[in-house]
Order: sequence, then C-alpha cells, then structure tokens
Amino acid sequence: MVASHTDMHAPLLACCTPRVFTETAPTELDQRFRRSFADEEAEAPTGSPFCLTGLQVQNINWQLSSNRRAHHTDQFSSQELIVRRGQTFEILLTMSGSLSSRDRLEFTVSTGPQPSQSAMTKAVFPLSNGSSGGWSAVLKDSSSNNLTIAVSSPASAPIGRYAMSVQISSQAGSASVKLGDFILLFNPWVNVDSVFLSNQAERQEYVQEDSGIIYVGSTNRINMIGWNFGQYEEDILSICLSILDKSLNFRRDPATDMAHRNDPKYVGRVLSAMVNSNDDNGVLAGNWSGNYTGGRDPRNWNGSVEILKEWKKSGFRPVRYGQCWVFAGTLNTVLRSLGIPSRVITNFSSAHDTDRNLSVDVYYDPMGNPLDKGSDSVWNFHVWNEAWFTRPDLGPSFNGWQVLDATPQERSQGVFQCGPASVHAVREGDVKLQFDTPFVFAEVNADRTNWIQDSANSTPKKNSVDTRSVGRYISTKAVGSYSRMDVTEKYKYPEGSNQERQVFEKALGQLKPNASFGPTSAGRLEAEDQEPSISGKFKVAGILAVGKEVSLVLLLKNLTSEEKTVTVNMTAWTIVYNGTLVHEVWKDSVTMSLGPEEEAQQPVKISYAQYENYLKADNMIRITAVCKVPGEAEVVVERDVILDNPTLTLEVLDEAHVRKPMNVQMLFSNPLDEPVKNCVLMVEGSGLLRGNLKIDVPTLRPKERSRVRFEILPTRSGTKQLLADFSCNKFPAIKAMLSIDVAE
Repeated sequence: MVASHTDMHAPLLACCTPRVFTETAPTELDQRFRRSFADEEAEAPTGSPFCLTGLQVQNINWQLSSNRRAHHTDQFSSQELIVRRGQTFEILLTMSGSLSSRDRLEFTVSTGPQPSQSAMTKAVFPLSNGSSGGWSAVLKDSSSNNLTIAVSSPASAPIGRYAMSVQISSQAGSASVKLGDFILLFNPWVNVDSVFLSNQAERQEYVQEDSGIIYVGSTNRINMIGWNFGQYEEDILSICLSILDKSLNFRRDPATDMAHRNDPKYVGRVLSAMVNSNDDNGVLAGNWSGNYTGGRDPRNWNGSVEILKEWKKSGFRPVRYGQCWVFAGTLNTVLRSLGIPSRVITNFSSAHDTDRNLSVDVYYDPMGNPLDKGSDSVWNFHVWNEAWFTRPDLGPSFNGWQVLDATPQERSQGVFQCGPASVHAVREGDVKLQFDTPFVFAEVNADRTNWIQDSANSTPKKNSVDTRSVGRYISTKAVGSYSRMDVTEKYKYPEGSNQERQVFEKALGQLKPNASFGPTSAGRLEAEDQEPSISGKFKVAGILAVGKEVSLVLLLKNLTSEEKTVTVNMTAWTIVYNGTLVHEVWKDSVTMSLGPEEEAQQPVKISYAQYENYLKADNMIRITAVCKVPGEAEVVVERDVILDNPTLTLEVLDEAHVRKPMNVQMLFSNPLDEPVKNCVLMVEGSGLLRGNLKIDVPTLRPKERSRVRFEILPTRSGTKQLLADFSCNKFPAIKAMLSIDVAE
C-alpha cells in the first residue's frame, strides 16, 4: 500500500522505555532509536546501559480519507483522524524491518489528564488475531515492512481526544512510540451504541445536516428563521470538546468527568449547563430585557459558528447575548458535532412554572395592564432541543427523544441546566423520573390562571383558569424538507381528552402527594363561581406590518337574554417574546350596552408614531382588554400581534460550483416615509463562505430600494443554506435565507 500525501502523519515522536535500565542521555537515546538494525534479532551491545528492540516504527499513515469516509466524518474541515466508537478503523505502520513471531506489539490509547483502565479512559491491548468487543488491534495485512492494522473501540468508550502509542518488544528489549492523536465520537450508525438511530434519512437530518430552521412567533403566527449549525466548520469540533473541558464537573473531578463521557445522558446534561454562562462561564449570556447594549441583539445571530468562535477567541468569556433559540441552535451544533442525534423543538404558548404546582399565574390590573408580578410566565414560544439515546436508568419504554434545554430558567441540582427528560415520560405524566421532567411537563401542560389585582386593597382575585392554552403546535423541521412537523402528540394526549386530564392529575399527584382531587383537578375555579355573561376576542382588521397602523377590533358578545352594560379598559404594550413588558404604547376605556345576545365591535387603532420607538426586534405588541359587567367577575381578553418586517430578498446571479467564486445580490426597499440609517448586512452559510460577511449598507432615503452584490466561494457540494440578517435603526433584524445547489 502506498500512503497518499494527505494521509501522511507528521514524523513520529519516539521514546524508548527500557524495562530495566532508566538512566540514559536523551541525545544517545534518540541516536540509538533511529539506528537501522540490519539483523532483526540484533541485541544491544554488551554492557550497554539500556537495551533496544531491533524493530522500529518509521512512519504511520492514519488512512484519513478511507477512515473518515467509513466513519461519516469526512465533512469535518479538521485534517485529523476523527472516528466513531464501536467501529473499526485502519492504520498503516511502516516498520524498519519485517515482523517476526518473537516481536510483540502492544497498543495504548488514553484520554484525559488522569487516564486509567478502571475508568475506561485508558486501554492497553496487544496486536492479535481477533477482536474482543473492547479495544483491539488486529493485523489485517503484512507486506514487506508495512503492517495494516484494524483498531476497534468498544461502543461504550468515552468520547473525546485520544493519544495512541505502541510498545514494541522483542528479545532485544522494548521501545515505546507515540503514534499521535485521534478524536472518538458517538456512533449513531452502530446498533450497540446508545445513540443508535436506525433510519438513514433521520441520521442524515439529525446528525449530518449542518443547517436548519427554527420556528418562532406565536400560536396565531408561526414564523421560521434559518440557522447555520455549522458543525463541520474549522475549529468547531475542537471548541465543542473544549466546552466539556470547561465544565464545572471537569474542573472539580477531571478523572470522573472523563469516565462519564461514555454516556450521552451525562454529556447532554453537562452541555445544557455549559451552553449558558450562568454558574460556569459557559458559551452564551442570556438577556430578555429588550436592552442589548454591550452585546448583540439575539435576533441578529444567523448561526452557532460565530458564537462558538467568539467564545474561544475571547478566552472563553460568555458571548453576549442569547435568547432561547440561540441557546438551542448552539446546543444543537454541539450535540451533532459529537455524534448525538438532535433536533430543535419549538413549543408555542410555553409555560414557565417556577413553583412546581403545574399552574402559571398571570396578573392584570383593572385598567387592563398586564402586571410584572410573580415569577411564573407564559412565553409566546420557547425553543429547546431533543437528543436521541437510550435510557437504561429508566427502562426501554423511555428510550428515544430526550428534552435538553440550555436556556437558563430554573436551577436543577444547584445549576442552570435542564434534562435529559424523556419525551415519553412527559406524555405519560411520569414526573418523578430524571431529569427535570416536572419542569418540561409544565411547559407543555400547565393550566393558566388569570388574576385581577384589586385596586382598593392590592390583593389579587382569581379570575379564570384556562386548561387548554399552554403547549400548542409543538414544532420541528421535517426530515429532508423545510416543512413544519408537528410533534405535539408526542408530548401530550389531545387537549380536552380524558387521558390528558388523567395524566395531568397523575403528574400533580406525584408532585403534590397530599392534594385531594375532585372530578376536576386542582386549581380549577370553584363550582360556585358563575359563568361569565359576556365573551370577547380580538380580531385583526388590517395588515400587520412595521411602519403601518395596527388595526384590530374587539368583538364582544352578550351570552344572555338580558341587556348588559360593559366597561372595557384596554391597553397595548410592546413586549419581548417571553412576555417581558417593554413600554405601554396605547390605552383606551369605553362603556358599551349590549342587548340580549347582541354582538358589538370596538375598534383598536395604534399608529406607527405611538409604537415605533418602543418596538423591539421581536415586533410584538400585547393588546389586553379587561371587560367588567357590574356584579360579575371580569373577563380578560388578550391578543399578542406580530408585525411583519419588509421583505429581504437574496438572489443567486451565477451557477454554483465548488471552489468557483459566485455572485449573490440582496434586494431591500425602505417602506417608511423616513430614512433608515446604520444599515448592516450580515451573511453566512456553511460550505458557501468561510466565516461570515459583514457589509455596511448606505443610508436609504424614504421608499428607496437598495441592491447589494457580494461574492461567495462554495467549498462543499450539495444543497447549502445562505443566511442573511439586515439591521438598521428602524428594523433591528430582518431575516432571509436561500438554498443553493452547489455542483462539484
């Protein structure tokens, strides 16, 4: 066999380790190691202070191309050996002579600062004729001085960076040579690995795909943004491994941490802590205030690559700022790079239950203002990850998708981390099972309780309970396409079904064992509370777009056969997507008379001038009406609207070929009657350009159309995703994405 140039390793670092004598000057050691022995049975000179074997390793060929293809790691840009556990890889050793029956080769592989055989972070194994299921080296071929050796690792080996050495022993003595390093990853292709995924299309999507989409918005308006996972980009795998080495667990006890890296459950939990910066100086600092001075607005990121590289470049200081989809997109990159199948999940109308009572409490004042009171909240959407692996700690029915959430919301075992929680356990209400299942169960199942703060004595009064609004349209990207796959039924039984209520009460019983349940579960309205005599809802009455008037109507209906007088107090606030209140932008109060079963409309109009200075990149406005009939409980009507940004268009101007520059143009029209300034276009896309492109765009006059051309250089063939973010003083984050088919 002939070693190709790209498969050659650097010259070997050699050191002799004689078994008896230890005092030898390094220069003499090097000279004697590099001697060529004419006779393979030559012995060291009599009286020599050490002995040497006649057989030496002159070169190692890691067979990079064939090994990386076989192990599905050939897309990684790093030019080192990257293999997957539980699978054989071949190396070619060029020796100083041919192997005799009296020569013995013994390999050592080790990972971490304190490797040990008992912890499975070190293995010593001879060159043999067969594989043992553990680490093994089998001689596949021996031609002249070349040995082709098949090295196998167990499917339960810790993942990470390994060093490999070989000790050659013969009658003449022994010598040990460091052969070099390689990286070992989880292996979803091998059925004995705990991350095994049998479906090839799913492996392609959940392990190999390096771009995707994340769903955002609200139950009324589901939007999607592109995300560059970029796990194959330069240095990303190395940074992902260093995330584990920066963890609290590694800092406290490196040996135990390294030993546990054989377990995707452990690795996933550590990563859920490390992708946020709370507790451990992890990757991303979260910020939901609406003020992102000193960092980047979370909406401006296009992917994980820039974030991970910035974290390393800054000396591993937290990157500012992230919100839930940024944490989830980044965690997805790390999981896929290490070989754990993973996907990004969005839950619309997501509950944040801080007190484990499966109820989120939401407060209003009588004037219709939402109140920032209590620690519970309902987010318009929340994004987390699912990772695929077995759960031997729980039992086979809990294998498969596991929730991991890197967004810092609640502490778990003293640290901001969440999961892995089995999706099946969430569906069945098995909230006692590890890890953090009660929190995830509440995110998709909690009841929402509305309270009205009494203006006279400031005590809140329970107003209504909604058992159906939390946990809607749970979404992920479909396999092999950009369509939305709804996975709500994986998390919960159908809303309103007997099974769904039974599971809710089962979960509440496990969390509050002393609670007593009647025919309805805890937290429901008392039976004597009368049904409201009116109902209401907001309906959109025009185009929802930044720069335009926001127009809705409040539809009120009298549900009785008697006339009703209704006082309506309304407010509108700009908000961040998780419900953080930014600024009140509009309010109104009216009194209406409704005849028997009459339906009436009350218009709501909010001008651009009223909201333009307070709208955040979320483009969200919360409109609330508190409707009061004398002698009855208030009826709260609420609607969050999302305003559309103007369109950003990307167009390809040339055919796309690997290593051939091509032109792309961006088109944008300023829809406003005023100029837009401080315009910046950020572009990135794995396999399409190295790093990212930042282009300053000149100020645009009112209604002016901008056309910006730029050049990219595709480096890999296949369908690639180009992502753009356009920001300016009036539009903080306008997104565009374009799929480009790159030919070889």
